[in-house]
Amino acid sequence: MLLLYPILLIACMNSAANGFDGNTFGGVSAIPDFQARFGTNVAASDGFLAAIYILGNVIGSFVAGPAADFLGRKRGMILANIIVLIGTIVQAAAMQRRDMIAGRVVLGIGSVMLGPSATSYVVEMSYPAYRGTIVGLYNGCYFIGAIVSTWLEYGLVDDTTGEINWRIPMAMQGIPCIIVLVGVWFIPESPRWLVARGKEEQAHAILTKYHGEGDPDNELVQLEMEEMREAINKSGSDTRWWDYRELFNTRAARHRMFLVLAIGFFGQIDLPPTSYYMPLMAQTAGIVSTKQQLLMNALQSPVMTIGTLLGVHTIDRYGRRPMLMGSSTICSVCVLIIIICSLKQEGHPAVGLAGISFVYVFLFAFAFVWTPMQALYPSEVLAYNARAKGLGMSGLWINIVSFINTYAAPVGITNSAWRFYFLYFVIDVVGIITIYFTFIETKDRSLEEIDQIFADPHPVRASLRKQKVAVAADQL
Repeated sequence: MLLLYPILLIACMNSAANGFDGNTFGGVSAIPDFQARFGTNVAASDGFLAAIYILGNVIGSFVAGPAADFLGRKRGMILANIIVLIGTIVQAAAMQRRDMIAGRVVLGIGSVMLGPSATSYVVEMSYPAYRGTIVGLYNGCYFIGAIVSTWLEYGLVDDTTGEINWRIPMAMQGIPCIIVLVGVWFIPESPRWLVARGKEEQAHAILTKYHGEGDPDNELVQLEMEEMREAINKSGSDTRWWDYRELFNTRAARHRMFLVLAIGFFGQIDLPPTSYYMPLMAQTAGIVSTKQQLLMNALQSPVMTIGTLLGVHTIDRYGRRPMLMGSSTICSVCVLIIIICSLKQEGHPAVGLAGISFVYVFLFAFAFVWTPMQALYPSEVLAYNARAKGLGMSGLWINIVSFINTYAAPVGITNSAWRFYFLYFVIDVVGIITIYFTFIETKDRSLEEIDQIFADPHPVRASLRKQKVAVAADQL
């Protein structure tokens, strides 16, 4: 177990790489030197450069799943990190607007390819009893990159002159990639991927070492191998890079994909992307100092990190459904308060600041549940043979939704203020209703048991039934 954690940490560094861009660009777009070079002092221009990264995500989504299936989880991570590293270098060295656009597109392609390989690896390699916590921490590692980038920007502005105050933060995104590219050579391949490729002896050896404390006859190892043999179709669509039929060819498959798309949608359209636009939201609330705007941008990451770290410890205790609905309820109330404050803030700076403070309450409540769940829940509900491609399609869908949200947000915040926020309140409420009626409960279920839930005519009800556990006489 002690050897397993650093192995999983290597995979989690893929999430840290994504954390750099999400908050770095929001900060540098408020820096005068960056605005002067790329013209981001106009809302539409700012939105375009932020959203062009997501266009790269959309392009990369089509190859992300097949790469993780065909190359394997390890080599899929290697390819994705090389592409991210190239995009990082181009972006950090950009001299003209076209250079920045090219770097952000390449960066976007590589970033979305990190998910299917890394997330699949973490969920398939984690010790079953701690799967919820470990996979939740995968998304939590996003904030490693976010904290480093935002506080670096805050420290550099006013203390350094010239373009170094935005080039250094952008270059830092390459650090997690280098860690992964070095460390990935020392970690094992996913046992489930090996079983699917007919390499059962290798898979058994890996499970024996990391799940069975070196005992090849360990009962958990034997159970995992038996379940994988029964659940994994060795001639499934994951062996054919072009075949996506297993995502939609049965009622159960369509239900799985609906859940994946639903959690992606409600996890993106919950509030304007504050990681990109907190400085703009602060400016709308009457805060004009660049230093103060960057401070408020930097505070997001610690708040969400604390929320995520606390949340991952409760995921396996209270279940996925109640936590998602509880978090969404708190988020809805926060959005309603933000709307009221935005409506009344003109001429009352304290009211505007109160609205911004509830953005942080929202972020904490969101990070407590939705941040870990956005990685955990899709990887749990997808069957093995559809997991990588399903996560790739999830990335495509999330980034289509995010592209619209990212591009529209600066214009909406600038021109419509509180009316624009009302859209998010309605969506949050609809999300609570959708979760209640369609989301299954995956708490305390193995990945193969979840397959059996979807085979039931009423999956939601089946997932809520109490399980019967048989205990051998010699264990009493």
